[in-house]
Amino acid sequence: MKHIENYPRPQLVRDSWIELNGEWDFAFDNEKTGEKSHWEMGIPLAEKRKILVPFSPETKESGVHIQNHSGYLWYQRMLPVNKKELEGKRFILHFEGVDYLSKVYINGKQVGQHCGGYSRFSVDVTEYIEDKENILTVLAIDSSNMEQPRGKQRWEQYSYACWYIQTSGIWKSVWGEVVNQRYIKDVKITPQLYEHTVEIEGLVEDACLLSVETKPSKCPLFANLKVKYQNIDVTEVQAIVQEGRFKLKVYLDNPAIDPFLVKRWSPQEPNLYDLEIKIKEEDGMLDSVFSYFGLREIRIEEGKFLLNGCPLYQRLILDQGYWKDTGLTPKDEEALLHDLQKIKEMGFNGVRKHQKIEDERFLYLCDTMGILVWSEFPSNYRFNQESIMAFTKEWMEAVKQNYNHPSIIAWTPFNESWGVFEIEKEKAEQYLTEGIYYLTKSLDPYRPVISNDGWEHTKTDLLTLHDYTERGEDFFNRYSTFMEQMKTTEEYHCGFKSAFSNGYQYDKQPILLTEYGGIAFSTKEKEQWGYGNTVETEEAFLERYESITKAIIELPFFQGFCYTQLTDVEQEVNGLLDENHEYKVSPEAIRKINLTGPSDGRLIHLFD
Repeated sequence: MKHIENYPRPQLVRDSWIELNGEWDFAFDNEKTGEKSHWEMGIPLAEKRKILVPFSPETKESGVHIQNHSGYLWYQRMLPVNKKELEGKRFILHFEGVDYLSKVYINGKQVGQHCGGYSRFSVDVTEYIEDKENILTVLAIDSSNMEQPRGKQRWEQYSYACWYIQTSGIWKSVWGEVVNQRYIKDVKITPQLYEHTVEIEGLVEDACLLSVETKPSKCPLFANLKVKYQNIDVTEVQAIVQEGRFKLKVYLDNPAIDPFLVKRWSPQEPNLYDLEIKIKEEDGMLDSVFSYFGLREIRIEEGKFLLNGCPLYQRLILDQGYWKDTGLTPKDEEALLHDLQKIKEMGFNGVRKHQKIEDERFLYLCDTMGILVWSEFPSNYRFNQESIMAFTKEWMEAVKQNYNHPSIIAWTPFNESWGVFEIEKEKAEQYLTEGIYYLTKSLDPYRPVISNDGWEHTKTDLLTLHDYTERGEDFFNRYSTFMEQMKTTEEYHCGFKSAFSNGYQYDKQPILLTEYGGIAFSTKEKEQWGYGNTVETEEAFLERYESITKAIIELPFFQGFCYTQLTDVEQEVNGLLDENHEYKVSPEAIRKINLTGPSDGRLIHLFD
């Protein structure tokens, strides 16, 4: 597999790229006059300081470490390219994440704009590059606006409960690449396990537009696709590029790979195929990219969540992706790997990435390590026209961006009615979640979509419940009649909330408990927050963890659980790891509990 350390976009890799992280000039525009005063031409010396990109200015690692500010942030640096070097080429700038409104300038001229803090955006700046030193300037405008998707970023001056320091401006990698005039812009990969095929669609920028009547022999562009498995050739095919696109189905049967002809992807065996795509014309090759895919199928059938045709029991952990000194930004690829290794050591087979679209390197590592991922979008906290438009646009960008990753097995646009607080009764809010459900299905008809994780579901593929009952006996007694309740009444409750919104009811969806536990455990004398009563010893923690986890496993209708949470975050001290991402409790003890089977002998751990 083509892996370049810290490469920001592992699903579409080119050999050459330009990393633009590092030290930039930076300034707070507290008077919000920078645009009027043309700071895009140069940040005033009196306002200028240094910042370490991609860390947000609120973090210690950025070198700025100021938490409360105006939200108008200016960034500036020189670009290591000039017009002469780009002769016959294009220069594309990529921003993995800038919160929230971004304006991009080259040599004082605005070249692009993007709204949304969590999804990638790209700008072709070729026409603005001059034959001299070229200045890249970014204005990032952020606020405490509750209409914009903000996830766990606080909107008050101080952190409280389970909301934390905000993340403003550039917080993911900035990079560039030099490409030919015709280049591969995007690739969509859809595995079809039981056909032993993969469908590959590509978008080629600036390809000659061909009418339907054009004969293939006159087509100037071809896409050549080569598939390998662990350096063994599987197949090589060619497609015609028409109107800037190509699409073909690739057959993968190869007895040299496996007696069953193909290799499947699962947590137990995360097999991945390598894919190389070249764009050619008669005179030679124009572009070459590397990607990969996993051959697996997700299906909901007769109330079961199936992976590759087998029931999947999910042992997930909730991960908010925060670090003490770097906020939402991992310090490097090793920081992501560190967490994922610990997740596996504790006997979890997946992660619910909570209220965050994570660095794509995280998904690459999950793909290679066989760690299941639930992808959840950061919530906004008001319901109006502005919030609907902001949410819908960026959620669709996120689904499209991360579609190819085999580790993602579920999409979760909404959590606990945040941003749709009246969803139980209000039709407009119900219609939004239904609309997002079907829009997501239009981009990806293959993965389950959870309408509103936790409670008050509408149209949904999974019934997910949140319950922070402290004692296993109480939990078991509460849910022992749950299935019978759902068959005989329209009022299904998990804790103090209804499982479904008014007008919706259970329709044989698989049921998972996707938040529980949240046990506050800390020996430090500081403000602490968690669910229920705080424990003070590891022994007390493990006793409560075992009690509630075993109760979940004993209930036969639950097809998995998600414990809250992986790490401590600021004042929230219910992590299995502390704020330095080191163990607070024995990983061996947690693993033993997680892998315990039910007392009735049911086999639930098929993918360990």
